[in-house]
Amino acid sequence: MAGRFRAAVDIGTTAVKAALVGEDGRVHARHAETYPTRRPAPGHVEQDPSDWLALTRRALAALDAAANGGEVAALALTAQVNTHAFVDAAGGPLLPALTWADTRAAAEAAELSAGLDPADIARWLGGPVPLDASHALPRMLWLARRHPALWDRCAAMLLPKDFVLRHLLGAAVADPLSCVGLVGADLRYAAPLVDAVAGAADRLPPLAAPDAVVGRLPAGEPLAGVPVACGTMDAWAALVGLGAAREGAQVWLSGTSEVPAASAAAVNPAAGAVVFPALWGIRVHAAPTQAGGEAARWCAALLGHPLEDLAALAAATPAGPDVPLFLPQIEGERAPLWNPALRGAFLGLSHRAGPGHVARAVFEGVALAARHAAGAVRASAGLAPGPMLCGGGGFRAPAWARIRADVMGVPLRVMDEGEPGVTGAALIAAVAAGDHDSLAGAWAATARFGPAIDPDPRAAARYDALFSVYTEAIGAADAVTRRLATL
Repeated sequence: MAGRFRAAVDIGTTAVKAALVGEDGRVHARHAETYPTRRPAPGHVEQDPSDWLALTRRALAALDAAANGGEVAALALTAQVNTHAFVDAAGGPLLPALTWADTRAAAEAAELSAGLDPADIARWLGGPVPLDASHALPRMLWLARRHPALWDRCAAMLLPKDFVLRHLLGAAVADPLSCVGLVGADLRYAAPLVDAVAGAADRLPPLAAPDAVVGRLPAGEPLAGVPVACGTMDAWAALVGLGAAREGAQVWLSGTSEVPAASAAAVNPAAGAVVFPALWGIRVHAAPTQAGGEAARWCAALLGHPLEDLAALAAATPAGPDVPLFLPQIEGERAPLWNPALRGAFLGLSHRAGPGHVARAVFEGVALAARHAAGAVRASAGLAPGPMLCGGGGFRAPAWARIRADVMGVPLRVMDEGEPGVTGAALIAAVAAGDHDSLAGAWAATARFGPAIDPDPRAAARYDALFSVYTEAIGAADAVTRRLATL
């Protein structure tokens, strides 16, 4: 296959996805493999870091074969974040990685949050970032207290991308955007915050810009000799891949969780939103929920249907009073509530509810949670509701995309091809290779979206009313959940 390509790998929550992307943005080859997530105890959500490395190597081998003699200008990786591997001096994992959905450090998070002034945290980080159970510092404190022998052996705490780079290139390196809640507006570790946990600073890898070439794949590895960019977190890469490199853009990423986001230089501190450090003139405001596709997978298992059948069940079931209200907080909630103890519910169930009603309720509930999070994003970015550029697994089924447009109440345009995270990584590779001088320029040269999905006015009006019920129900569910936990 002659030509010039960029290689991109996305180490996601459920799979490693990779693509060989041409200079015009078209995908010439794809590769994807899934790996398991284990839930050995309530609140424990783990992965084996060796799975990330093995599947990345297989993905690189597939891209190497697909290039078939064509030039691969650069490789960039992106990956899930707030998933942490504690490793020894040789880079070997000391215990299974704690994924972003793991809540076992909730007590340490509450303790650290109580001991720090939110105004100080916002000043150190350039905006509000909650110290929840997925934050690096509570997890370091958790390991130091619960497993002190492992803490003593711990040489570094690495995100999935950085774990893979450590083994491919031989040295640990991270990027500022992936280190959520640790890096300030100057793109350096926020020392006053990091120092809240003794020994944390010594276990954080050095930082490099996402487009910085941090090495070349060595002999013996697939794509040997290809320059490797540091890369960045999957959500930021995906959001930029959707168009968030442009001031005022509003985007919506749907994967295991839902991530509405916007790009705006201004920061209006808003509860529930995360503001990333500005990089290359891009400041992304985002609000990641806890469950999107994860809730759909749970529902499919509950009903005993293949996941791909849920959309057909929902499409065949009309909206209305027979569809219960679903609260999708089956494993707590991140944005905009940041409450790991919250749990989900079906409200308004009757004997008339069948599998289609349950499936539609889950699709609607996930969209309502995304609308809730989008409100925090817009408040943070100072933007009014407007059209959104969208992508990810939750937008592939037309029935769910239609529900999303009606619930959000704004026009949606869905990415034509490819995974947003892989697309964003390919844009970073294009800049690292010198093919473009900015992510915005690379995106403008390659972006392709389908026609707008306009909300149906009658459906949107109904969902406006349902959203009010949803937010009221969330408050009630919090109180009920807390009582249930004591029984």
